[in-house]
Amino acid sequence: MDPAREECLAGYRRALRELNSWLASATPSDLQRKSNGTRWTNEELLFHMVFGYMIVRSLLPLVRVMSRLPRSWGRGFAAGLNAATGPFDVVNYWGSVAAAMVYDRHRMGRKLEKTIAALARRLERETPDSLARSMPFPTRWDPFFTADMTLADTYAYATQHFDFHAKQLSLRSLES
Repeated sequence: MDPAREECLAGYRRALRELNSWLASATPSDLQRKSNGTRWTNEELLFHMVFGYMIVRSLLPLVRVMSRLPRSWGRGFAAGLNAATGPFDVVNYWGSVAAAMVYDRHRMGRKLEKTIAALARRLERETPDSLARSMPFPTRWDPFFTADMTLADTYAYATQHFDFHAKQLSLRSLES
């Protein structure tokens, strides 16, 4: 297996270990405490971190389809999404608040495990050509979205998103 693919899979495994460690060690009051620099509680933010992996499963077919269309269509699509950043931000916030009630501390670890397993199976079947397929992305939606992202970039995005938000948790560090 190529190094980039193995690095991506290693990041998936590490994120799952970290999430399970936080969930095992956090008290209910730890999880209900506000995170650092967001409006979410720690539990809501942990779900949002899991959601990053869930959304990649939806983005993969989109990249496959959009990469076959004329680039101007993809640029127009990304521009339209960028124009809708305000409503996206509202849905992104409230969606994680609501979803954390379903995928709470008791269910989100299993959800991430299943999601990562599905992503890993797909990633292992990808060819170099499929991983090179790309499409324009809405750069205003996330700091890790770039103007043009390959399928390989999309697989890697989830762990970048996870690591960024992990720094905002107001939970004890994993080393403690």
